[in-house]
Amino acid sequence: MNTEVIISCAITGAGDTTGKSDKVPVTPRQIADSAIEAANAGAAITHIHVRNPETGKGSRDPNLFEETVNLIKKDGVNVILNLTAGMGGDFNPDDNGRADNTSDLIGPSERLEHVRRIRPEICTLDCGSINFGNGNETYINPASWCRRMAAEIKELGVKPEIEVFDLGQVRLASAMYDEGLLKDPALFQVCLGIPWGAGADTRSMMAMADGLPKGANWAGFGISRMQMPMVAQAMLLGGNVRVGLEDNIYLDRGVLATNGQLVERATEIIERMGGRVVGPDEARKKLGLAA
Repeated sequence: MNTEVIISCAITGAGDTTGKSDKVPVTPRQIADSAIEAANAGAAITHIHVRNPETGKGSRDPNLFEETVNLIKKDGVNVILNLTAGMGGDFNPDDNGRADNTSDLIGPSERLEHVRRIRPEICTLDCGSINFGNGNETYINPASWCRRMAAEIKELGVKPEIEVFDLGQVRLASAMYDEGLLKDPALFQVCLGIPWGAGADTRSMMAMADGLPKGANWAGFGISRMQMPMVAQAMLLGGNVRVGLEDNIYLDRGVLATNGQLVERATEIIERMGGRVVGPDEARKKLGLAA
């Protein structure tokens, strides 16, 4: 059991949630304000996506990332910034196997353009490909691309948070660690409940956590109604936790949440289980981030 818990808050994501909740931030100003709210509520890490301000859809525009990060830094809040590097992997094939007009597929180096420009403390690396839902949507990240991205992130001096969605991705991530592509202490995010990855349940989280390299730092989350149960489960299994509107928009049944409220709820769970929420400076030491 982990009693000194780092909370990460995933602020907005790229999913189709803006039409379901007016609390999901869209513009750089809204995303920055929501990240600041989460940090003030106790999140040591804020995981940042950006959205097209006109459409509300996920974006990979480096200028939007830069604007959002600058607004957060201008506030002076002490928080670790974790930028997504998962955009640009959306492949939606038509009946002939060609990418349709909803696809957004770019190469591994281009996915890191904003990371090269901003140099955050952390950026994510989705460790493999996965089917999403029952349609044609597929996230593409071949093993060779994962290795290329890991090498470039290492060269930039940024800590990669390796996101794993099933046991095969855990195996690939562990191989990358053995190959020296991930510096100690390695950092992982166990992502549960996404169709068709591993389920948001005890056995899946335990199996994936047990497959990670020894001494690695890890956090785990479940989407939707399993967000808070997986907070407790991750803590019990020795991990840290992630909450936020990227993964779940409700505080209680029928009650829409803000990011700050989700962090506060996670904090309550952690403290009621006898734990303590770790601040950003202590989290930096635990995660091996540069001072």
